[in-house]
Amino acid sequence: MSEQEQKSVEVDPTSEEITGSQPANSAANELSELDKTKAALEEYKDKYLRTVAEFDNYKRRNAKERIELMQTAGREVIGELLEVLDDCDRAQKTLEGNPEAAPLMEGVLLVFNKLRHKLQSRGLKVVDTLHQDFDADLHEAITEIPAPSEELKGKVIDEVVKGYSLNEKMIRHPKVVVGK
Repeated sequence: MSEQEQKSVEVDPTSEEITGSQPANSAANELSELDKTKAALEEYKDKYLRTVAEFDNYKRRNAKERIELMQTAGREVIGELLEVLDDCDRAQKTLEGNPEAAPLMEGVLLVFNKLRHKLQSRGLKVVDTLHQDFDADLHEAITEIPAPSEELKGKVIDEVVKGYSLNEKMIRHPKVVVGK
């Protein structure tokens, strides 16, 4: 061999052939592949857990929206029936003032009460307002008048139009007179 050939065949101390460290390097490769596999497994496990959590949240949100939709499905129809309910209240007041209409009043009251109970069974509630503190979020003030007594200042004195809530959501604000 020439001198140049000898230089080109110099021995690399990290070479597996010369040092005889092939089993040690193979074990290191296996360990690094095992670590890579474990890391990939952890990554997939994390992705799986996140996907399951997202799906659970989606199911809960969907169920909540479905319940809200069912509770307020008849909101428009019930809102339109409130005018009929107001007319029933006015008719009842008129009939109560007329003693000759007593037989007629029994039948009419049965119909009115049946309508009220059907609407209440669907979640409709009358909002109480008389002698309560005025709340701009709940009440619609029509006018202010001088309060008949000191304790009625800032409180609702009269109710012009009844307010209603459907399943704890306000569908019509009461129109009230406030004492000042």
